[in-house]
Amino acid sequence: MSNNMHYKGYTASMNFDTEDQVIIGRVLDIDDIIAFHGESVAEFQTHFHAAVDAYLAASITLGSAPDKPASGKVMLRIAPEIHAAALKAAARSGTSLNKWAEATLGKAALKSVSRANAQGSV
Repeated sequence: MSNNMHYKGYTASMNFDTEDQVIIGRVLDIDDIIAFHGESVAEFQTHFHAAVDAYLAASITLGSAPDKPASGKVMLRIAPEIHAAALKAAARSGTSLNKWAEATLGKAALKSVSRANAQGSV
């Protein structure tokens, strides 16, 4: 059983607070914070939908793009020689091209974020 609810491409966690007797929700996989609660599943769902709709409306009003969860699917067009080199690197590491690319992109992304954080804190 999943403790998640989905709406307009967003996923909310569902956690029951025994002290306050409410279901606490938060939209997952985005940097912005969208939180809400409900005393029943029906009320939780209503508040989740309202929170997402309000977030999307606020983004339009502010002229900014709403944060969206990533799908996990990436399509790249790269030079054939880079594709061939990546295939060979993946084979040498004993993994698929998808797994190799995921690990390589992950390392590069974390390195970029660390570098940006270091520059911002100076």
